[in-house]
Amino acid sequence: MSDRYAVVGDPIDHSRSPQIHTRFAAQTGERLTYEALRVPEGTLATAVDEFTAAGGRGLNVTVPLKEEAYRLAATHSARAARAGAVNTLRLDGDGAPFGDNTDGIGLVRDLVDNLGIELAGRSLLVLGAGGAVRGILAPLLEQRPARVVIANRTADKAAALAAAFADLGMVSGGGLDGPAGQHFDVVINGTAASLAGQALALPASLDVSGGFAYDLVYAREPTPFMRWAEARGASGTSDGLGMLVEQAAESFLVWRGVRPQTAPVIAALRAET
Repeated sequence: MSDRYAVVGDPIDHSRSPQIHTRFAAQTGERLTYEALRVPEGTLATAVDEFTAAGGRGLNVTVPLKEEAYRLAATHSARAARAGAVNTLRLDGDGAPFGDNTDGIGLVRDLVDNLGIELAGRSLLVLGAGGAVRGILAPLLEQRPARVVIANRTADKAAALAAAFADLGMVSGGGLDGPAGQHFDVVINGTAASLAGQALALPASLDVSGGFAYDLVYAREPTPFMRWAEARGASGTSDGLGMLVEQAAESFLVWRGVRPQTAPVIAALRAET
């Protein structure tokens, strides 16, 4: 009998997680099924109870449920506790979900190992201040960048987030107009704007020339953010497909105790786009 896993979020129809974990299962010989379930914000606890009662063993959690998942989890990994957000729930059937966050390690592995982007000593701009950004800040700061600037529509939320991570390095936060006139080596879009095909209202004087732009959203075509960066002289851009596969592999390890190979899965998914 196969164990049951799923990804939950809203929207969820775009998710490629079922394809990824099906490939991981075939690669490792693990017996499991994996599906995508739409779970509106505010209903995660009920969904987890129902999924666990039906024999579910684990969930990936995506927008907009990561902070809700953190509050729901009975225990947390150190990286989830630091982030205050959860993207991986392990359900041991005892009513006490274990929460982890694999987003940050997934992003760093894709940027550094897969794409060859140097982060140490570089100037980083992170757009957004929600659960996705909370999950990536500590691993980014562990790479020892020269500075990390967080820019968000609500400046106070970015400033509070920066203060919460200030012990890990040079990090500041403010509004979307805060980076005006500044140059950044790496710009990471951690907002959900690209999911809706929307562009961010970024200052015209924000300088990304010669830098690298990364969108946490994955897409078959360049996202509005990627097109924005290309038009302003970025030397390279990427969507978040590689991060999606890398964080999924880490979740698979949390659930099954084995880490799949990611390169062939990334290549296969790119070939399907």
